[in-house]
Amino acid sequence: MAEQPIVQHVDYPLYVVTASAGDEISGCLAGFVTQASIKPVRFLVCISKVNHTFGVAEKSDALALHLVGSDQKDLASLFGELSMDAVSKFNKVEWSRGETGAPILAQCASWAEGNIIDRMSTGDHEAFLMTVTDGGPGTHTGQFTLADASGFDPGHPA
Repeated sequence: MAEQPIVQHVDYPLYVVTASAGDEISGCLAGFVTQASIKPVRFLVCISKVNHTFGVAEKSDALALHLVGSDQKDLASLFGELSMDAVSKFNKVEWSRGETGAPILAQCASWAEGNIIDRMSTGDHEAFLMTVTDGGPGTHTGQFTLADASGFDPGHPA
């Protein structure tokens, strides 16, 4: 009997990651995100290398991270199922530039922004280590998880 990989049994919160480089902005849904340090507060954010946001993040000095609230399926779908190559996602949401220049979404469960201090290839994703410089609570509660997104079709090319 073949064993099922552990990843089939793990559920985790989903985030919208945003980045800017000059006038270009981008954002995507990300699940491979974890806090990497308490002091200083740092997060490891992994972005698929075929995602439009990867190209912008590669040219950026900072990222913003937004925890998607449990009632925000439409937001998760917008940033997870549509590609910035085809749709201007930021015309469909309220946002502003943060202190790092990264786009900050007005609607989320909580958010943080910070400078990228290291990058590493992890295979089909790139890991960005960010140190938090600002953040706060959002206007939604709970967490939208990977299980909540079952059935989503990723917006970036395969």
